[in-house]
Amino acid sequence: MTTQDKSESFYQQQIELSKNDPVDSEEEILKHAILRLNGQVVGIVLGLIGALVIFVATNWLVLKGGEVVGPHLGLLDQFFIGYSVTFVGSLVGALYGFIVGYVGGLLIGWIYNAIVFIRTPKSRR
Repeated sequence: MTTQDKSESFYQQQIELSKNDPVDSEEEILKHAILRLNGQVVGIVLGLIGALVIFVATNWLVLKGGEVVGPHLGLLDQFFIGYSVTFVGSLVGALYGFIVGYVGGLLIGWIYNAIVFIRTPKSRR
């Protein structure tokens, strides 16, 4: 069952439940279903963005070259063990960037859904 099928199924179930409660409208049910945020999707997107940014920035400095290659970006090795301003280091940094972005996205989704849950009236939970 795809995500779209699950959302449509959830929407149909909510419509069936709302027939017993005339106060709820289909618009409110749809709004409530849309308010939820999928933390895994946000995590994957932020992870890919983080990985891409570190990978491109590191390789840009490697290709640019010069006497001193990326002293500021090189400070990431204080947080990302094994990272350096080299091509191999860009792969290591991309992995760390994905992990940090993914965990950040999960936290954003979790916090957002917690706030939506708190603000949702008890009758809609």
